[in-house]
Amino acid sequence: MLAEMFSAAVLDHFEHPRNAGALPNATVQVEATNPVCGDVLQLAARMGDGRIAEIRFLCRGCTTSIACASLLTEKLEGTSLGDSQSISAELLSTELGGLPSATFHGAQLAIDALHLLVERLKHR
Repeated sequence: MLAEMFSAAVLDHFEHPRNAGALPNATVQVEATNPVCGDVLQLAARMGDGRIAEIRFLCRGCTTSIACASLLTEKLEGTSLGDSQSISAELLSTELGGLPSATFHGAQLAIDALHLLVERLKHR
């Protein structure tokens, strides 16, 4: 049933999430929520040499929110704060096979968390 609703990329990231879990000694940790559906995404990152050296996520949400968080962390690891700005909800959607409008909120939640992370890092 899931295979009929989601792309292979979404299912892969959902069933085998990358970088899931807590990050002890994180430089920064943020939490974003979607008040409409109740999804919650936490990102924790450790910086090193001006780049995101390590990043982890914890997500309580739908299949798409978990998949988007997993993909986001893959894209962020090793990037500078400036380079992270090129990641958008549309990019996540495209790389996950094109999210339908009903599940696009998962990509937006990931980007909301990214923006919080970048702002927190800029002001630390």
